[in-house]
Amino acid sequence: MLRASSKFLCKISSKNPKSSIPQSFNLYLHHRNREISDFTVDPTRIYNKSGLASSPSLSIWRRKKEMSKEGLIAAKELKRLQTKLLRLDRYISSHVSRLLKSDLVSVLAEFQRQDQVFLCMKLYEVVRREIWYRPDMFFYRDMLMMLARNKKVDETKKVWEDLKREGVLFDQHTFGDLVRVFVDNELPVEAMRLYEEMRDSPEPPLSLPFRVILKGLVPYPELREKVKDDFLELFPGMVVYDAPEYLCDISDDEEARTDSDLD
Repeated sequence: MLRASSKFLCKISSKNPKSSIPQSFNLYLHHRNREISDFTVDPTRIYNKSGLASSPSLSIWRRKKEMSKEGLIAAKELKRLQTKLLRLDRYISSHVSRLLKSDLVSVLAEFQRQDQVFLCMKLYEVVRREIWYRPDMFFYRDMLMMLARNKKVDETKKVWEDLKREGVLFDQHTFGDLVRVFVDNELPVEAMRLYEEMRDSPEPPLSLPFRVILKGLVPYPELREKVKDDFLELFPGMVVYDAPEYLCDISDDEEARTDSDLD
C-alpha cells in the first residue's frame, strides 16, 4: 500500500513540480519502505534479517541477583523475626508474598549465601507457591548445595522428593557437582544416594563429572573403588589417577602427633 501511494504521489509531483509536500512525503515513504524490507514475516515469529533471532532468556535462577530497597527491608525483617514463628508467618503472608519476583529470588539467594537454612526453607515454600513458579534445575541445585554445606539431611530428603515429584532432571555436570559438595561436607551416604540417581539418569554419562567425584572420594577408598569400577566400565579407554596411599591412610596417632608438633 505504501509503495502504491509512493507511485501515485510521484505521478502528482511530476505534473506539479512546485509542490513541496509530495517530495517530503516521498522521503518519509522511502524510509518506511526500507524499514519494512529489513524484516521478514514468518508464520510463527518475526525477526530482523540483519541480526540473529533473540536467544532464549536465561533461567531466573542464573541471572545476576540484585535486591531493591523493598527486598533489603524484607530480608532484614525476616532475620529479625526468625525466632518468633507466629509473627514470622504473618509477615511472610502479608509482605514477603507481595514482593516482586526479582526481589524474592534475590532474598532467597542472599539467605543461601549466608547459610540461613531455616529462612531458606521458608522462602523455598513461598517461591513454590507463586503463580510464576516453574520447576527449575538451578533452583533445586542451589537449595541442595546450601543444605549440603550445612549438613541438613532431613531437609535434603524433602527437597529431593519435591524435585522428583515435579519431574526435574539434572544434567551430568550438576550431578557431579552435587555429589562432590556432599562428599566434601562429610555426607558420604547422601552423596552416594545422589550418585545412584546420576547413574539411573537418562542423560548420557560424561567422564568429567566422574573425575570430579573420584577426586572428592579420596578419603573414602571403598566408595571410590565402586565409582572407579563404574567409570572404567563406561569409559574403558581412560585412566584413573590413584592418589598415593599416604594421602588416604593417615592414622589417628600420626594426626595427633602432627597436631602436637604444630602446637
